[in-house]
Amino acid sequence: MPLVKPLSSDSNLEIKDLAKFFNETLGFCPNSVLTMQIRPDIASAFINLNKAVMDNNGKVSSALKRMIAWVSSNAAGCRYCQAHAIRAAERYGAESEQLEHIWEYSTHEAFNDAERAALDFALAASQIPNAVDKKLEDRLRIHWDDGEIVEILGVISLFGFLNRWNDSMGTNIEDGAVNSAEKYLSKNGWNKGKHV
Repeated sequence: MPLVKPLSSDSNLEIKDLAKFFNETLGFCPNSVLTMQIRPDIASAFINLNKAVMDNNGKVSSALKRMIAWVSSNAAGCRYCQAHAIRAAERYGAESEQLEHIWEYSTHEAFNDAERAALDFALAASQIPNAVDKKLEDRLRIHWDDGEIVEILGVISLFGFLNRWNDSMGTNIEDGAVNSAEKYLSKNGWNKGKHV
C-alpha cells in the first residue's frame, strides 16, 4: 500500500491534459503523477521537466534515454522505475535483443560503444558515492558532445528524483509496466517488491 494514495486522473483537468504525454510513453498515466497532483504545482513542474528531458533532440534516441533510465533505476534499486523505463524503451522502439540483454549491456553485442559509454555513465552517476571519474568522462566524450551529455545526465537526474519518489512512496505499479518488466527483467530477479 502506498504511503499516499493517488488521486483519480480526473481530479485536476489541467494536470490530466499535461499528463497526456504519458499515454504515448507508457500507455497510461503513472500512479506517481496521480499522487503528485495532490500538489498541482509539483505535478505540473515534473511533467514539464519530464517532457524537456525526454524530448528527442537527435543522437540520444528516445529508446536509449529509456535504457539510461533503466540502468539508473537499477542502480538505485527502484523496481517501479525499472518497470516503467523498460516499458517505455519497448514502446519507443528499442531492439528486443537489447531489452532482453539490458542486464548485460556492458558485454553484449546488441550494444555499441557509444551506448555502453552512456549506460556506464548512468550506472556511475547513479551510485552513492558518485563513481564518475576521468576515465569514464573521456570515454563519454569520444561518442557524445556537450549537449548530448547534458541530455544523458538530465535523464539520470530525472530518474534520481523518480527513484526516490516511488521507492519512498511505495507507489503501486500499473499492469502495463508489470507486463513489460516480467517479459524482459524477471529472468534476472525483477519483481514488484513493495510496489503492489
